[in-house]
Amino acid sequence: MAKEKTKQTAAEQEELKAVKKKAGENPLAADIDEVDPLAEVKAMSKEEIHSEAIPVTELRKAVKAMAVPGDFDWDAYQRKGFGEGYSSSEREKMEQLYSGTVTTVDSGEVVMGTVVGINDRDVILNIGFKSDGLVPFAEFKDQPELKIGDQVEIFVEERENQMGQLILSRRKAKLVKGWERIQKALDEDLVIEGFVKRRTKGGLIVDVYGIEAFLPGSQIDVKPIRDFDIYVNKSMEVKVVKINYTNDNVVVSHKVLIEKDLEEQKVAILSNLEKGQVLEGTIKNMTNFGVFIDLGGVDGLLHITDISWGRINHPEEVLKLDQVVKVVVLDFDEDKKRISLGMKQLTPHPWESLPAEIQIGSKVKGKIVNVADYGAFLELQPGVEGLIHVSEMSWSQHLRNPQDFMKVGDEVEAVVLTIDRDERKMSLGIKQLTEDPWTRQEVLTKYAVGTKHEGVVRNLTNFGLFIELEEGIDGLVHVSDLSWTKKIKHPSEFVKVGEKMQVVVLELDAANRRLALSHKHLEENPWDTFETIFTIGSNHRGTIISKNDKGAVIELPYGIEGFCSVKNLAKEDNSKTEAGDSLEFKVLEFSKDDRRIALSHKATYSAEEAAAAKKKPAPAKGKTIEKINQEVEKSTLGDLEALSALKDKMNAPKGNEGSAE
Repeated sequence: MAKEKTKQTAAEQEELKAVKKKAGENPLAADIDEVDPLAEVKAMSKEEIHSEAIPVTELRKAVKAMAVPGDFDWDAYQRKGFGEGYSSSEREKMEQLYSGTVTTVDSGEVVMGTVVGINDRDVILNIGFKSDGLVPFAEFKDQPELKIGDQVEIFVEERENQMGQLILSRRKAKLVKGWERIQKALDEDLVIEGFVKRRTKGGLIVDVYGIEAFLPGSQIDVKPIRDFDIYVNKSMEVKVVKINYTNDNVVVSHKVLIEKDLEEQKVAILSNLEKGQVLEGTIKNMTNFGVFIDLGGVDGLLHITDISWGRINHPEEVLKLDQVVKVVVLDFDEDKKRISLGMKQLTPHPWESLPAEIQIGSKVKGKIVNVADYGAFLELQPGVEGLIHVSEMSWSQHLRNPQDFMKVGDEVEAVVLTIDRDERKMSLGIKQLTEDPWTRQEVLTKYAVGTKHEGVVRNLTNFGLFIELEEGIDGLVHVSDLSWTKKIKHPSEFVKVGEKMQVVVLELDAANRRLALSHKHLEENPWDTFETIFTIGSNHRGTIISKNDKGAVIELPYGIEGFCSVKNLAKEDNSKTEAGDSLEFKVLEFSKDDRRIALSHKATYSAEEAAAAKKKPAPAKGKTIEKINQEVEKSTLGDLEALSALKDKMNAPKGNEGSAE
């Protein structure tokens, strides 16, 4: 029956088409009046009309096509209402029959549609409207098994466009419904499934209900993810954490799904945690100060100093990411949930396995692992180190930079100086591998008093400088022994570190490892000759080298220097003297022992000052006592009694001199 009805309907439709075609070709044809398409519609029941879904536009076009131009009274047609020759009751009946055949829809709605046809390009959908709609077959890629009779959600873009067609979209329906589902997932905190399409900067792009959502890298897992590509083209459960409708942006998270379980695990781990407990964990992150280990929901820090008994510069030297390791709990803070872990504590300390034959005086070999300002550390075996102090690197008394002797990585042999197995400390020396130069017999003859040598200036001080004559043999040159003629305030005025200098030995003390040297004694004392030249009252031309509040330093012939007080520096014309002025000076005082010459420019033009200069002042009593005290300090113990008596005699009052005798 159904097939027959279908065929009948098709035949009727073909007849209608023929009528339309005929009317269009020849509107004046006489046989058009013989066809009454409305009569056939009248004869159909309401159910038949609904099942056939004859478009009203087709009926209207057919009626209009049958009209003969000029013979049809359109004004009368409009006055009578719908259809010529129909009463109001008949017209009402027709409107009721028509209203039941079409569903009312609005543009922008998402409705259910039934697939009524499929071809290579389009899918034909019936939504109960006056006409069917076409949707490109490409929009149904997610439903490869689509067939006639299936129901799908469709978005109504336009009910009727300029061509009178119904415009539908499967893609927009998915978007609208997708946003609704995403909002619901956010509101109700639902777990939804997405498909990872590709990776992007900082995370992944996940397809959720046809909408691209962003999954940040930090929200993929509780541990850092180093390779995002392993998640591409895979499904993943996520939760919606943020929606931005302005930018059509959705942010999802996979991390929140496992954080709850991990929090429960963390509470269980912390509640059962004890110091000394051995756990197994996975290395999740590395830094220059240590590594973070995942203990199954809670992280612990393994400091770099607790990784190995030996020295390491970076954890990556012995460990790698994602490595499973065993660690021991060293300490933990329940409030801050911080856990300190150790790895080296799982093995015995290397000092416990140090051979018993290593004692003071033993020779050992190792590798330099660190060089500091005060020395270097020699590693005998991992975890066993000894300090080589800089003073134990060379017999030289002058301390130098340890880097002058060795660098990290050098293989070095040393001698054990001290060892404390309980404190796990050891001091080593390198210079002990060679003979102490001060203990050699030839030192006494080689550096005898009066011998001349050449050395390298190693250090400068306020009171002098140290010269290295050979490895381990240093000597001191006092600042007063640098020059006979110049008064040197600091050795840097005379020489620089690293320069070579000729010296002569003044004193040798092998027991205390001391050498007193002199540079000026390479020449004879010129003050013996100067005493005959710069006699008191003699005039000499000199140049002012420098001035201060007390006077000026004058450079005299032969490179000797003298001093002129401010009072004696005045010029005859009362003009001011300046450094660099060359003037005549008269010698007021000459002291060979103190290497001092007192000068006066004023005495060269003032007779009174010149006469005063010729008078040699008598030494004061205080000066005599001071001189005696100096002599006492230079005397031996056998002379102290006689000198003491002499001192008492000079200090005694004049009235008691006779009784003293």
